[in-house]
Amino acid sequence: MILEQSSTSLKSVIADSQYSGGKLRGAVDEAIIPYRSNQKRDVKGLLRVDKKFRTYGSEDQKREYHKRPHIEAVYSFLKTQWSLAVNKVRGLANVTLYALFGILCLVLNREAAQNIGRYDKAVSPTFFNT
Repeated sequence: MILEQSSTSLKSVIADSQYSGGKLRGAVDEAIIPYRSNQKRDVKGLLRVDKKFRTYGSEDQKREYHKRPHIEAVYSFLKTQWSLAVNKVRGLANVTLYALFGILCLVLNREAAQNIGRYDKAVSPTFFNT
């Protein structure tokens, strides 16, 4: 696992149930990951999501899990507008650096649009190229 190979430690993770495994849960302090329906749950009251995407569990876990669609929207935007889906680099370190540059471009573009008062250009990757 990547976390075991690096000296990095994560405080919390919000993920889909497909990442619901013991290794990931053990590698972080707080895991907001719903258990799959066929996965054995040893503690009552843990987060669960049904087929209609209704969440069951503590209110804190449900509130944190509902932040996930916002993160997915940012990833989708980075993939379509900042070429994150078709990178030409190989290796975990290079892909990580490529993704971080994409996020940096997104943040700087939004800040520049805010500074000039053109909020409509916050999602335009080409407006500030001139």
